[in-house]
Amino acid sequence: MIEVRRRWSQIETIHHEFGPPASEPLVRGAIAAVLTNPFAGRYVEDLLPMMAALEPLGLELAGELLARMGVGAAAIEGYGKGAIVGAAGELEHGALWHVPGGYAMRALLEGKGVPTRAIVPSTKKVGGPGTRLDVPLTHVNASYVRSHFDAFEVCVPGAPAADELVYILVVSSGARIHARVGGLSKNEIAGQDGLR
Repeated sequence: MIEVRRRWSQIETIHHEFGPPASEPLVRGAIAAVLTNPFAGRYVEDLLPMMAALEPLGLELAGELLARMGVGAAAIEGYGKGAIVGAAGELEHGALWHVPGGYAMRALLEGKGVPTRAIVPSTKKVGGPGTRLDVPLTHVNASYVRSHFDAFEVCVPGAPAADELVYILVVSSGARIHARVGGLSKNEIAGQDGLR
């Protein structure tokens, strides 16, 4: 059921945003898998077997992304996920990534001692080859930490074809550079409900 054609990844390091250089640069990364959509061009009522089948892929992608980041699990403060569905599919095929993608991110980080009480934010869309998707990022332990509200623009060149899916994971090592719009800070997280 899971037939991966390509994997794509991108890492960026941000030193400043037109202000003084940050004492610690922000590192952000994305990884995506391009795979065949087994439901393309037809309606299938029961999609849940594919959701379960995607769990190993989610864990593989999360592990590969963390290795490529080069900062260690303890440095990861933000995460998110997304999906781009080829034109012969439906939005619900992208929604299949909610559990496998989110579970993978949380399991990997928690397995390395990083608490992850916040939901992994997500977005999805249907589009053709080269479609760009802004994948949301929030703090891994408290969604209300305003300094970590961010997005990572992802585009896998030439994907997805009409009968393909692109499943995406993103992480960041901290807040936006020069974040200064107030709200709950990461030092004030209570860590009880995934929000505050």
